[in-house]
Amino acid sequence: MNDYSPANDLLKEHVILVSGAETDIGCSAAKVYAQYGATVILLGGHVKELENTYDAIEKAGGPQPAIFPLKPEEATPDSYTELTSVIGKEFGKLDGLLHANQRLGELTTMDHFDPAEWAKVLHVNLNTTFLLTQACLPLLRKADKASVVFSTDKIGQHGRAYWGAYGVSMAGLENMMQTLADELEANTKIRVNSIDPGAIQSALRRSAYPGEDIRKLPTPDDVIMKYLYLMGDDSADMSGEHFKAQD
Repeated sequence: MNDYSPANDLLKEHVILVSGAETDIGCSAAKVYAQYGATVILLGGHVKELENTYDAIEKAGGPQPAIFPLKPEEATPDSYTELTSVIGKEFGKLDGLLHANQRLGELTTMDHFDPAEWAKVLHVNLNTTFLLTQACLPLLRKADKASVVFSTDKIGQHGRAYWGAYGVSMAGLENMMQTLADELEANTKIRVNSIDPGAIQSALRRSAYPGEDIRKLPTPDDVIMKYLYLMGDDSADMSGEHFKAQD
């Protein structure tokens, strides 16, 4: 996507919810969406980091964002009903939803994996993604064209030893994306895709590969243009597809 040249007003008057807006990809995506005109709703569990993203958007001159603090490990269906009720009253619709919240968990064998941690990883990465998407669908249907983007990982394409609940949850996200895209294709203008950012400078990467010199990897900002492409109308005909940000 190095040659992608979107219009400056690509996302003008769009309302986009970014889940995990305090994470590396979530923060970068929120900023680029605002740069191209979107009003961004910042959802995440760490208020200070959300405020940093908020301040960066305002400093850059983007539309005033909104913050909704919610720790995914504590989220329930009622949490997301409350969130979408607020969004509906304030904005009336949703043009986009980015899922960028991920929990790595343990890297160990199945026979040593802590069951409580397994359940927590699946809840954060998979269950809350379902709950949030389900709650947002009525608002997404009110937009002229809407986009749902799942930020995933190549481990979701093929299982690998020791990646446990994280790998399983990424595979689940890919299946969820395909299922949802298939369900929505016939009677809505909502498109659904997934994207693998690849190896980047991120907190999750540092945890997974503690001995790696992370400075040699691309930053989230280096790979963010495909996230922009999938959220804007330039990708209006694409749904049910898996993309790699670094291709």
